[in-house]
Amino acid sequence: MDELAAPLDQDACYRAVLTRDVRFDGRFFGCVKTTGIYCRPVCPARTPKRENMSFVVSAAAAEVAGFRACLRCRPETAPDMGAWRGTSNTVSRALALIEAGALDDGDLEQLAGRLGVGERHLRRLFRQHLGAAPVSVAQTRRVLMAKALIHQTDLNMAEVALASGFGSVRRFNETFQALYDRPPSSLRRHGARTREDGIRLSLPYRPPYDWQAMLMALRMRGDAVAGGGWSRPLAQATDGADGQVSVRPLQPGRVEVQLEVSDLRAVPGILSRVRRVFDLSADPEAIGRDLSRDPVLAPLVQQRPGLRLPGQWIDDAVDPPNDRLQDEPLRTRAETWRPWRAYGALHLSMAGLGAAYLLESDDVKDAA
Repeated sequence: MDELAAPLDQDACYRAVLTRDVRFDGRFFGCVKTTGIYCRPVCPARTPKRENMSFVVSAAAAEVAGFRACLRCRPETAPDMGAWRGTSNTVSRALALIEAGALDDGDLEQLAGRLGVGERHLRRLFRQHLGAAPVSVAQTRRVLMAKALIHQTDLNMAEVALASGFGSVRRFNETFQALYDRPPSSLRRHGARTREDGIRLSLPYRPPYDWQAMLMALRMRGDAVAGGGWSRPLAQATDGADGQVSVRPLQPGRVEVQLEVSDLRAVPGILSRVRRVFDLSADPEAIGRDLSRDPVLAPLVQQRPGLRLPGQWIDDAVDPPNDRLQDEPLRTRAETWRPWRAYGALHLSMAGLGAAYLLESDDVKDAA
């Protein structure tokens, strides 16, 4: 059952903006009434007065309200998360499908059908958790993806339009003209770029991140891991293009993705799968806070706060990966770990503990 999304504390958001607190980056966006732009909490620009700012939970909500993305702090580079995460499995699954292009080629009725809910209910959930309709969220995703491609690659504007999910160059140009009052090409920062080795992009995530544990888990399941990085061949039948994708960590908070693809239209879906495989949308603060309520898990989480769940390249399961649990004896105890049950099991596994240890701990507690 979907829980209600907690409303943003506007004054608390403003305090976070005043201190440029990185912990809140990606959790909300600030809308500046006097300039008509929206920013990340860590924007380096001078902080506006409190009465000139309001705060929303998603970039889509800001754009629906008529604000455009700041060109200094670049909202497309914020970690992918928000105050709704962990509260609505339906919204989480819908966003994953939208990110993979579900509303680029299909319509809302088809998306709702894949999720097993009605269109009306899906729109209500999106307004409740993200402050915007699914189609608005999809457009914002396309625009922010296009901005990342414009800034980080030398793809021409027609190629950017294809790779970011726009159906046509005309629609791409019209959208940017409406949002920024300028053509998309004017956003490009000129500099030396090379395409000899394909497209290079960096994706954001929220530290800490235990890269050694992640790469070890991927290697153990048979993925290609070498030289501190991961790679995978792409196939037309499953990925929409032939080619290759590779991933390696950059500085904390960023991961580099290198793509060689035969069809640029496949880029959004491939990046969506990369985010799932490397669990880039995880919120370690929320996971650690909730799991630490369990006395057994608390010291384990403190020891390894950067553990992430390796995801499947192709994953059509109904339940989100973070809430899946295969070990039956853990189910009763693990109900208190929702919606992070799989993370709880991962911490136990990495510590060499299992259901028997938990049952023994419970017996000792009951005897006392």
